[in-house]
Amino acid sequence: MPQMAEAASSRPAEKRKSASNQRSFDSLYTHGFLRAALASPKVFIGDPVSNAQAIVDIAKRADADFAGLLLLPELALCGYAIDDLHLQEALLDAVDEAVAVIASETRDLLPVLVFGAPVRADQSVYNCAVILHRGRVLGVVPKTYLPNYREFYEKRYFRSGADAVSHSVVLGGQEAPFGLNLIFAAADHPDFVFHPEICEDLWAPSPPSTLGAMAGATVLLNLSASNITIGKARDRAVLCDSQSRRCVAAYLYAAAGHGESTTDLAWDGQLSAYELGEKLLESARFSTDVTYDSVDIDVERVRLERLRMSTFRDTAAHYHDLLIDFRRIEFNLAPPVSQAVPLAREIPRFPFVPDDPGMLDQDCFEAYNIQVKGLLTRLQTSGIQKIVIGVSGGLDSTQALLVAVRAIDLMGAPRTNIVAITMPGFGTSSETKSNAEALMDVLGVDRREIDIKPAANLMLKDIGHPFARGEKVYDVTFENVQAGLRSDYLFRVANFENGMVLGTGDLSELALGWCTYGVGDHMSHYNVNAGAAKTLIAHLIRWVAAHGFYGDAAGKTLRAILATEVSPELVPPDENGKIQSTEGTIGPYALHDFALFYITRYGLKPSKVAFLSRAAWADSGRGAWPDGVAERRAYDLPTIKKWLEVFLFRFFTTSQFKRSAVPNGPKITSGGALSPRGDWRAPSDGNARIWLAELKKNVP
Repeated sequence: MPQMAEAASSRPAEKRKSASNQRSFDSLYTHGFLRAALASPKVFIGDPVSNAQAIVDIAKRADADFAGLLLLPELALCGYAIDDLHLQEALLDAVDEAVAVIASETRDLLPVLVFGAPVRADQSVYNCAVILHRGRVLGVVPKTYLPNYREFYEKRYFRSGADAVSHSVVLGGQEAPFGLNLIFAAADHPDFVFHPEICEDLWAPSPPSTLGAMAGATVLLNLSASNITIGKARDRAVLCDSQSRRCVAAYLYAAAGHGESTTDLAWDGQLSAYELGEKLLESARFSTDVTYDSVDIDVERVRLERLRMSTFRDTAAHYHDLLIDFRRIEFNLAPPVSQAVPLAREIPRFPFVPDDPGMLDQDCFEAYNIQVKGLLTRLQTSGIQKIVIGVSGGLDSTQALLVAVRAIDLMGAPRTNIVAITMPGFGTSSETKSNAEALMDVLGVDRREIDIKPAANLMLKDIGHPFARGEKVYDVTFENVQAGLRSDYLFRVANFENGMVLGTGDLSELALGWCTYGVGDHMSHYNVNAGAAKTLIAHLIRWVAAHGFYGDAAGKTLRAILATEVSPELVPPDENGKIQSTEGTIGPYALHDFALFYITRYGLKPSKVAFLSRAAWADSGRGAWPDGVAERRAYDLPTIKKWLEVFLFRFFTTSQFKRSAVPNGPKITSGGALSPRGDWRAPSDGNARIWLAELKKNVP
């Protein structure tokens, strides 16, 4: 009597893969990832026995790689290009027996196997995806759209899955669920839910995977035997990319390769993987043997992205009557969470800054022009002709000044309409001051200077501060007196000149609360840097210098500014001449920007942010760096944990009230902004308790 596939496999996993109560921080499965293997085997035409052995061999390889999924091509068990042989009873019997062999030989292996085979049902033959795990046939999904044009004549052999009558089939001696409405879910790895479709299905106006995604599948699979012609690989890439974006999912594609009949066609064995529109894998093609690769998919990130996508939820609700018919087939993956399975995926160090030079150039072009257009529109609609800006010789004010110059140029107004003011205080260095002056001179703006020290001394004296009595007390009050006076002068000059105060504070500072509330650098009439992280601003300045937009002299000064220490310059140098260091106080902006992106954009747990940070930053020699980064640092896990704790405390506890009252400014990146009118809304009375507890509990 055939056995019906169980909802969850009761077969114990191999000891080394069994789940335990003790989760290892070093396992990618602990952090919501899935390792998926993709392969295009060397095909043996019309020989299910040999193909079954090839599949078993690849499954063992995937198991050794700790892959939880193995995707193989369409009709991999017999070959795609065998034409009328698909209707031969001997071949179909051999396919059935081969499935039983694969089930027996892979019963102790980790990965779920998804491979193509012709399957008999309803007095017809269907082109199917067979899903098998630990000896169990979990389900069989038929192809919906059968190509019957140009070189393809699938309707000659197969019946569309849309016409299926049966809800189960017997295959390999087991009775298994059958139909288009199947999704497969790992009961013990909740975000791993997948749905297969086959080749032409993706080319349809409405691919079946769209419904599969709305039914809950985070990973969409395509078993393909698409032949190769000039330009077709690009078409496949566009389709896979776009489907992963539209369906808010990962999309994996495996095409048939070497060994398929070349009577009239050729095959390239293309393997690819996309996650939310990001290409994770593109294999070599035209191999003369098996093509194999693996990729780590962040299935948790897919689910979290859907939580934020109201359009996705609304569309799923619209298709409710179709989605309720889906059958959810559960199984126990038993992922290796108690042992180290290091992340093989490359994690960009700078999530706000692409590593690819072409993308970096495009992103800088867009970011710069977003800032310029935002400011230009505000100037034109308000009727204001002048900009007032404080220029310190630091990164933020430099970028804001560059944006201001471009906006004024587009208005057709003279650059002297920009009133640029240096305001030296007690910690101002000669280097930053000279850089600021040089930049203002070469840009041709109205350069002015206001020494704030006399006014600061008076205020410190009036409030009874020890510094006024000659004591070297450099506390927050000492710093904020200077920061507040600078903003006060800027606003009063703007009143006098009928101008607009242009803010310079950036997204990273706003996240950390590293700004003086209300009367300080927190406030302006318009802030072009409000949506730009510190790491992005450095690249924007480098991009402007590299393109020579303002001439060689400006480029030289910009590079000098990039080389200076990030400092508020509010405290005098110490006895050794060391200046006040922002990163020495609050930590590296590179790590803070990393945490900012993943916590606000996706809502990741702190432990996962630490895991990703280590993957990105532990080894300075691993992975790509954006062009122009001279100092290539590395951070170990204790350092990452230390500064992540600082970020969490400052972000969730001490600084939301500042973000609740920020000036207008344009959003720049998909990583989001922190305006209460846009991407981030939170209570000012919140605290970081649960985030700090999660970090402490789960990060060694």
